[in-house]
Amino acid sequence: MELFRGVNVDWLRLKWYFLGFSLIFSVAGIVAMGWNWSHIGSPVPLGVDFRGGTEVQVQFDQTPDINAIRQATVAAGVKDANVVNYDEPRLNEVLISLPEQKDETSLDAGRQQIVDALHAHYNNSFKDSGVKVDVVGPTVGRQLEKQAGLATLYSMLGMLIYLWFRFQLIYGVAAVVACFHDTLITVGAFALTGQEISLTVIAAILTLVGYSMNDTIVVFDRIRENLRMSRRESLPDVVNRSINQTLSRTVLTSGLTFLTVLSLYIFGGAVLKGFSFALVVGIVIGTYSSIAVAAPMLVAWQDWRAKKGKATTLPAAKRARA
Repeated sequence: MELFRGVNVDWLRLKWYFLGFSLIFSVAGIVAMGWNWSHIGSPVPLGVDFRGGTEVQVQFDQTPDINAIRQATVAAGVKDANVVNYDEPRLNEVLISLPEQKDETSLDAGRQQIVDALHAHYNNSFKDSGVKVDVVGPTVGRQLEKQAGLATLYSMLGMLIYLWFRFQLIYGVAAVVACFHDTLITVGAFALTGQEISLTVIAAILTLVGYSMNDTIVVFDRIRENLRMSRRESLPDVVNRSINQTLSRTVLTSGLTFLTVLSLYIFGGAVLKGFSFALVVGIVIGTYSSIAVAAPMLVAWQDWRAKKGKATTLPAAKRARA
C-alpha cells in the first residue's frame, strides 16, 4: 500500500531546521537533567526500582482522605512519606512511598508501620486484599541502575558492530548517533516532565533503540540500492529520493504504532504511564531521526571526505545473483 505517490521533498534542504529542532530539545533535556542532578542527586527522578525504598499501594472502599492518611502515617512514626492518589479516582487507590533507607531492615520496618497505621485508623474501609507492597534495598537499586545503563550501551554497541559488517562503518556510526539522539531526547522528556524512570521505562527505551534502528536501516538499504542503480547521481539526490520512496512505509508503520502506544498512554492507567510515555515520545523522535539525523550524516561524511581530498563514494548494494 502506497500513501504517497510522486513525492519529491528536498529533505536535505531542511537540514538546518532539523538541526535546530534537535538542538533545542536536546539542550532543554540536558539542562533539565542538570537541574535535577543539583536538586535530587540524579539526572531524572528514579523509581523505587533504582533509588531503593518502599511503595505501598492501598485500595479503600470509599474515596480516601489524603490528609488524614498523612496524619495517620506521621502518628505511627513514619516520617517523610509521600502520599498521593493512584490510578483512576473511581478505584479509590493511594500510593504511599518512603524515601531510600540505609538498609533493608529499615525499609521492612517502614512498610510494617504503614500497614499498621492504616489498620489502626481505617479498619472499616481499608482492604487487606487491596495492598501491594514493593520494597527495594539501596544496594539492589544501585545494581539495577548500573545494569540498565550497561544494557542500553551494549545494545547500541552491538548494533554498531552489526551495521559495520552489514553496510559500512559510517552507516553504523550514523545509525548509532541517531539512536543516541533519540534516547537523549526521550530521557530529557522525563527530566522536563518530572516523571520517574523505572525498569519498565528502561525496557521501553531499549525497545525504541531497536525500533529506531530498524527504521534507519530501511532508509539506508534503499540508499544503497539507489546508489547501485544511479551511480552518476549525486549523493544528496539519492538520499532525498530514498527517503521519499520509503515515506509511505514509514508513515504507515510508525503511524499505526504511534496510535497504539498513544491509546496505551491515555487508557493504560498509572501503572503503564511511564512505559507508554517513553514509547509515545520515542516513536515520534525515532521516526524523525531516521530522516533528519541518520541520512543527512551520510552526506555530511561525504562532504567532509571530499574536503580532505579522500575517496567519497559510499558503498552500493551488490547485484543479486541469478
